[in-house]
Amino acid sequence: MFAVLKTGGKQYKVSKNDVIIVEKLTAVPGDIIQFDQVLMISDNEMIVGNPLITGAAVLADVIEQTKNKKVTSFVKRRRKHSSQRTRGHRQNVTVLRVTELIASGAKTSGLQIESGATVIGSNPLTVKNTKAEVTKADASKKPATKADVAKKPAAKAEAAKKPAAKAEAAKKPAAKAEAAKKPATKADVAKKPAAKAEAAKKPATKAEAAKKPATKAGVAKKPAAKKTVVKKPIKS
Repeated sequence: MFAVLKTGGKQYKVSKNDVIIVEKLTAVPGDIIQFDQVLMISDNEMIVGNPLITGAAVLADVIEQTKNKKVTSFVKRRRKHSSQRTRGHRQNVTVLRVTELIASGAKTSGLQIESGATVIGSNPLTVKNTKAEVTKADASKKPATKADVAKKPAAKAEAAKKPAAKAEAAKKPAAKAEAAKKPATKADVAKKPAAKAEAAKKPATKAEAAKKPATKAGVAKKPAAKKTVVKKPIKS
């Protein structure tokens, strides 16, 4: 069994226990709303209105008042440089649950809130059920978080691998053993005194350099040679 109702300028095909989202209605969660503008209804036979079906109605409970998904509006003018605008909008909507389809004998009393929509009563159980569903949804998420917490032992297992890294670090004494070979290089350095011994021979070269004054003395004898050359004949 289904019916086609009209509300908020739109038409909705509904069946019992369907959840629909309609334009905002002036109602609170738990209210029972009767929609009188029924265009078509099908039970044992299909009845089509002209344009509406007299005496037919659809009853629904208000679950919540909320906002629809955001719609982004972007406007840009090509010939106006840097002229652009972005806006977002969330339409106010009402969430309903269809409870009953009536082919004839709809109620005529009640508080009319919109065109073709009337509040005929309230159902507190609807509010309690919605709250229970929300709490169950929240409770169902918690085990997932606990499962995430349960993954921490795996992380501890990864941390348990660190002793292997320490074992690799234990291999460093071998590197120290290699470093212990450096005294051999010091033995090579110990050969430097021999080089110093070679450097000790340099005073001998200084002694050779000390002989140079003797050569200077030989140069000093040259004035005597000049004296023999200076002799000139005496003029009479």
